[in-house]
Amino acid sequence: MGHTDVRGAVESVWRDESARLVAALTRMVGDVGTAEEVAQDALVSALETWPREGTPRNPAAWLTTVAKRRIVDRWRRDARFRDRLTELGREAAVHEGQNDLDAVEEDYGDDLLRLVFVCCHPVLPVASRVALTLRLLGGLTTGEVARAFLLPEATVAQRIVRAKRSLREKEVRFEVPSGPDRDGRLSSVLAVVHLVFNEGYVATTGPDWMRPELAEEALRLGRVLARLMPHEPEVNGLLALMELHASRFRARRGPDGTPVPLEEQDRTRWDHRLIARGLATLERSLPVDPRLPCGPYVLQAAIAAEHARARRTEDTDWSAIVDLYTALVRATRSPVVELNRAVAVSMDRGPRGALAIVDALADEPSMERYPLFFAVRGDLLARLGYGPRARAEFEHAAALTGNDGERALLQRRARACVPVSEA
Repeated sequence: MGHTDVRGAVESVWRDESARLVAALTRMVGDVGTAEEVAQDALVSALETWPREGTPRNPAAWLTTVAKRRIVDRWRRDARFRDRLTELGREAAVHEGQNDLDAVEEDYGDDLLRLVFVCCHPVLPVASRVALTLRLLGGLTTGEVARAFLLPEATVAQRIVRAKRSLREKEVRFEVPSGPDRDGRLSSVLAVVHLVFNEGYVATTGPDWMRPELAEEALRLGRVLARLMPHEPEVNGLLALMELHASRFRARRGPDGTPVPLEEQDRTRWDHRLIARGLATLERSLPVDPRLPCGPYVLQAAIAAEHARARRTEDTDWSAIVDLYTALVRATRSPVVELNRAVAVSMDRGPRGALAIVDALADEPSMERYPLFFAVRGDLLARLGYGPRARAEFEHAAALTGNDGERALLQRRARACVPVSEA
């Protein structure tokens, strides 16, 4: 195997195994920063050794063995850790006859889940949680994270360093929270994965309408969570939501790369295998007793499912979607959700009542620089025949968005407005 092939093998193993390796090492050393540093040392050793000696039969076990040895070497040099070294010796006796990967596998699920909760700890700013999650759980390099969000690599590197320092200084425990703290912490975890997916679904800034590779990474993280927490409705709800939205990827861009709105998409190009998978995941998230309330991600997935089941745009059950959005508004009290409910109301009952809902949101601070608010208002005004006012709304929305593809779509909508009448 050539040097390039070996390097590719190392990078592939790292992407697949780095999360479990860092998780296992964090359990040993109690600090995620040190764990990642040691794991990186093992990666460097692989890059140096495998081209010379060949790729080992079990690459993941090789990395684990090297990383553990690095930790033991550190502890031998530090008298403070002699007790921990003795404990490690007892663990080795328990696992006698197993290879290192077998030993890691025994605690893999628990360790990885602990690492998820550490990376998404509320003590960190949201941007830092995202960067650390993609770095440690996704196995992305700092450069890859930076490119995904169109940020300078130095900015992302600084976020990751600060995040690891904060976790150490705040003495964040390597554990899965329990009791009242658990739901809040789980919400933080899901919010990070959802944010990553949304950035892939509609990029906040830059020339690309979508960044599918980022959405795919969120899907992978969502599936990991679903395996680790198979009975958590909101975990399955988020995964179902992402699967159903991802099923539209092929139809969301035209041949020239321009955005294609949902109502104009060729639904034969949707990924129906992924739709079936999303619907099955949604089914697992629903409460046994239909009278019990559903969480926000389950409700959003149920809305996506209504779109997925409709073979044509005109077959969409907008009445059901309005009901689901009404429940979602009650669950979240979110102006953004209320804005989406207005869109559903306009499709079910006409634009005039929906415009009243949108206008009632005008004083919400979160709507002031939200492009979709002005785009929705422009659409409703256009449908009511108020061309010049609609055009102004679309132009304002275009000026607010940082995504080039979305801006082009909004400008096209603005140019299409015809002044039939004016209030």
